[in-house]
Amino acid sequence: MSMRLKELAVGERGRVLGYDAGGRIYRKKLLSMGLTPGTEFAVVRCAPMGDPLELRVRGFALSVRKEEAAALLVERQP
Repeated sequence: MSMRLKELAVGERGRVLGYDAGGRIYRKKLLSMGLTPGTEFAVVRCAPMGDPLELRVRGFALSVRKEEAAALLVERQP
């Protein structure tokens, strides 16, 4: 089931499905950071005010802002 990255809780794992049509301004940036379709990641932590999120992607830590997270379509992984 497709959902947005910002809907995942800390400790959950996911896989990138693609990008929201309205998120074109962030698409290139997210792709350059390694969030390509099929990439698996884990939500490591979230700042106290909810922005940014820290992800573990391809063995490194990546911080993503709320606006960027809203543009990313993902699926929850077991």
